[in-house]
Amino acid sequence: MSRTRTALLATLLMIAGGTGTAAAAVPADVVAAAVPCTVDYKVQNQWDTGFTAAVAVTNNGAAKSSWAVKWSYAGNQKVTSGWNAKITQSGTAVTAANETYNGSLATDGSVSFGFNASYSGTNALPTTFTLDGVTCNVDDGGGTDPDPDPDPSGKVDNPYAGAKVYVNPEWSAKAAAETGGSRISNQPTGVWLDRIAAINGVNGGMGLRAHLDAALAQKGSGEEVVQLVVYDLPGRDCAALASNGELGPTEIDKYKTQFIDPIAAILSDSKYASLRIVTTIEIDSLPNLVTNTGSRATATPACDTMLANGNYVKGVGYALAKLGAIPNVYNYIDAGHHGWLGWDDNFAPSATLFKQAATSEGATVDDVHGFITNTANYSALKENNFTINDTVNGTSVRQSKWVDWNRYVDELSYAQAFRNQLVSVGFNSGIGMLIDTSRNGWGGTARPTGPGATTSVDTYVDGGRYDRRIHIGNWCNQSGAGLGERPQAAPAAGIDAYVWMKPPGESDGSSSAIPNDEGKGFDRMCDPTYTGNARNGNNLSGALPNAPLSGHWFSAQFQQLMTNAYPPL
Repeated sequence: MSRTRTALLATLLMIAGGTGTAAAAVPADVVAAAVPCTVDYKVQNQWDTGFTAAVAVTNNGAAKSSWAVKWSYAGNQKVTSGWNAKITQSGTAVTAANETYNGSLATDGSVSFGFNASYSGTNALPTTFTLDGVTCNVDDGGGTDPDPDPDPSGKVDNPYAGAKVYVNPEWSAKAAAETGGSRISNQPTGVWLDRIAAINGVNGGMGLRAHLDAALAQKGSGEEVVQLVVYDLPGRDCAALASNGELGPTEIDKYKTQFIDPIAAILSDSKYASLRIVTTIEIDSLPNLVTNTGSRATATPACDTMLANGNYVKGVGYALAKLGAIPNVYNYIDAGHHGWLGWDDNFAPSATLFKQAATSEGATVDDVHGFITNTANYSALKENNFTINDTVNGTSVRQSKWVDWNRYVDELSYAQAFRNQLVSVGFNSGIGMLIDTSRNGWGGTARPTGPGATTSVDTYVDGGRYDRRIHIGNWCNQSGAGLGERPQAAPAAGIDAYVWMKPPGESDGSSSAIPNDEGKGFDRMCDPTYTGNARNGNNLSGALPNAPLSGHWFSAQFQQLMTNAYPPL
């Protein structure tokens, strides 16, 4: 319970007790009405000269179309950069006002923003916050713990807090060579280790050591995060064909000895001990065992095979154990996205399966620092024009063709809820989530500016949704997509960072069959003429034409992502 709310309750109880009668319980709605807003100010990370803070504001009053939060520091704290709010400072007084995209703040709604700041001496917690001039309750969650909630391994709570993130020079050069690409070529992206050859570099390109050496050069005297995608399971991508990979379903020993072990050996080199190394563990693997096996209409023989032989579970467990033992490595397991695991029959079973994998092959939950959602996918971060609780003419939004009984309509709500589910099955309470926002901005001229027509629940949802895909199951080179939120640390409660784990401009798969020696097949979901299957409701694929092999540079897609970026470039 917060300090202010505790004091308020005590005052009300004293008034009741002062009449000579027993103090009556104070209804929760009375307390909420008396506290027009609540602010939760948390220091996510702190070092000798600075800190990273996250602020969450809950509005208990009338709905707002714009907002401004103000507070003052007792010391010499100076805000140096921020995200999700326009932050200005005059002396010790700080004002955080909404951006154009998050001005709406509903009754009982919340908004989050964060910032980096410098300081010397004592970094004292601000004692008073106002929302549009009205004093708010201050949640007890605030504080200035220099190492908040470290996990049992002694690693920092959030590796992204207070750190720069590695800019891959190979991707940066491709981006900068595009017209207008210099606007984003300095953004950090993931380095994909998607085959054994990638460890040492392919076709003269940078290998893992070369990337780590470059990261050390970028690091300077501060902290630096390097983002790696570890992605080469046996029988990889059992429900797709565009990136099936090089290892057959039974080659688990080769995966361990020729892929994971060499990566672990390099990451264990003391030369790289000062880097914070974030690993995204095996995207699109474990979720397939839940949704694409057994008697389901979406089942495939390849996924049934991987469920039966256990090599996805064994491979993920082995990777977690080997990499998690390295003191400066932070493992994040891929957790699909809301349009994959958000349904009731997928949500809880997925968390249970993840726990099984995280406790196999010598791994424990302490080897898991968190989870990542929406990796290389397009699900909108936050749908502002409708909620899962809305109804149209008495029909729930859940019954619309787009939502289709899902519990979630966007990635942020899914990631936060799935984090709670993961903790409930035994993962550590300090786990954090990452959300890949590299291609989920959905801006441009097609972006709705308000809710859809209330003619029916479908017109309401389809007219208002930012995600303009034909079907939420479409995943390959989606037409109309745009860059999403720029990478940033601690943007919302339970979220360690928004990241660009999938480098924008790298293809998801080829539009037609292309012979290659990379183990990459042709998936009809990458063909714009394909009319679909059970996993996308037998709809058109929505894919862009003339796409190259997965991972290869796709200039037309890169240009479209910039054009449709939201927030705009």
